[in-house]
Amino acid sequence: MVTTRTALLARTRKFGIDVIRLCGTLQSRLEGRIIAGQLIRSATSVGANYRSACRARSTADFVAKLALVEEESDESLYWLEMVSELYPGREIELRRLTDEANQLVAIASASRKTARKRLYGSKGIEDRKSKIEDND
Repeated sequence: MVTTRTALLARTRKFGIDVIRLCGTLQSRLEGRIIAGQLIRSATSVGANYRSACRARSTADFVAKLALVEEESDESLYWLEMVSELYPGREIELRRLTDEANQLVAIASASRKTARKRLYGSKGIEDRKSKIEDND
């Protein structure tokens, strides 16, 4: 039986691998090497940080690591947009990778919000702030 966690681990790994393959075709020009390096770092970081989140020691640690997944997914979107503008003719692959990056941002964001509610109550961070102020 495939769990959501296992499926997302596979998805984030595939995203990184697919980006690496795309970037292998960009490195013939200086800007391609620079953008490819940045894109590979952010795309592979998505999977690495999600894997780390799966091994979080606490809900707060999980929330923090999911924020990194969200951030790196969004950064990957930026670099994919750069590739799209600089290297026309790759629309199908770029559309697929952009869609996947958008979905990963949405999944990480929703998961982070759910975990924050679990950690801080239904009001999320505002509830935590009020508890801290009550203790002062």
